Amino acid sequence: MTEHKSDLMRLLTERGYIHQTTDAAGLDTLAAKQVVPGYIGFDATAPSLHVGSLVQIMMLRRLQQAGHKPIALMGGGTTKVGDPSGKDESRKMLTPEGIQQNIASIRTVFERLLTFGDGPTDAIMVDNDEWLSELGYVDLLRDVGPHFTVNRMLTFDSVKLRLDREQPLTFLEFNYMILQAYDFRELANTQDCRLQMGGSDQWGNIVNGIELSRRMDGKELFGVTTPLLTTADGAKMGKTAAGAVWLNEDQLPAYDFWQYWRNTDDRDVGKFLRLFTDLPLDEIAHLEKLEGSAINDAKVVLANEVTALLRGTNAAKAAEQTASQTFAGGGVGDDLPTFSLPADGISLLDALVGIGFAKSRGEAKRLVAGGGARVGGEQIKDENHHIDGGSEVRLSSGKKKHGILNP
Repeated sequence: MTEHKSDLMRLLTERGYIHQTTDAAGLDTLAAKQVVPGYIGFDATAPSLHVGSLVQIMMLRRLQQAGHKPIALMGGGTTKVGDPSGKDESRKMLTPEGIQQNIASIRTVFERLLTFGDGPTDAIMVDNDEWLSELGYVDLLRDVGPHFTVNRMLTFDSVKLRLDREQPLTFLEFNYMILQAYDFRELANTQDCRLQMGGSDQWGNIVNGIELSRRMDGKELFGVTTPLLTTADGAKMGKTAAGAVWLNEDQLPAYDFWQYWRNTDDRDVGKFLRLFTDLPLDEIAHLEKLEGSAINDAKVVLANEVTALLRGTNAAKAAEQTASQTFAGGGVGDDLPTFSLPADGISLLDALVGIGFAKSRGEAKRLVAGGGARVGGEQIKDENHHIDGGSEVRLSSGKKKHGILNP
């Protein structure tokens, strides 16, 4: 294993964040002798990022923990264009007001994980709309355009995959990589930013920014990408059958967030503890060696640590207590989703839809037919079952989703 000069490269390597680097030795040397401002860009297409973006936010946290300066770049400008990376179709257009509302909402998560301020290693959040919207189109074509060839742009996966699938790629989206490269150059000039980090699908965009700055300004910049993060069963991180696992609490209750991590595949526990918690590596090594039912203890630690980081310690404790009461004690913890039970009762199908366990009566029927619906712990296979009103009822979908029907 390479002996690192800097805490930054050692930390990123030990915890499994690094997939590719443009010049690992050069970045290591730079990080050992000075504070390195580094950035990651996030587009603001929704009021919350989801778990798939958490590894990137944690990279900024690691950057700060190693004594460097994180820059969270919000794509107020690029959100208007759309990143074709990993997409089969164009994104819907948002209003400028909607984009700014999303940025304000997303910022609340960053404030939990990073220390913002005016100090040399304090985090800052910037919005690329500030400079991209000021660019004159002809000026951009004249100054930046000559440094990009269409031949090379067509070789990038974000473009190639879309064309291979015969999915439309608009000229607007085709410009995204130019704007992202310009972002890196802008931050290098205004914030002395020397490093861009991102997911493995951003490698081409990062290299473009490094080359653009070298050609236009003669600056030496660096890039690091993380591995494509999938779960052990091959699923994309942050996606479940029930939908995206959002980071903001108003998009996903703390209990559901906690439960996502508690349900981690045994094979992923060590990896997730390294990436998403601040636990010491020797403690993680012990936890990931647990076998049989004991591995569930490690999953509870994972769920508590991540939930405490994102939602606070009290939310993590409440979620664990609810899970314990629900699963171990057969009780009904305070943190479970609830739905009002009418005085004259409700049909099982309407209850499943109302509490959020099914999106439609048709989906609820399939759940019941498959034996996944339980009322008061008893399996119900009659889709016409009526739940009486007047008293609290525990409703379950499968073994892991539970809720309360309140009179």
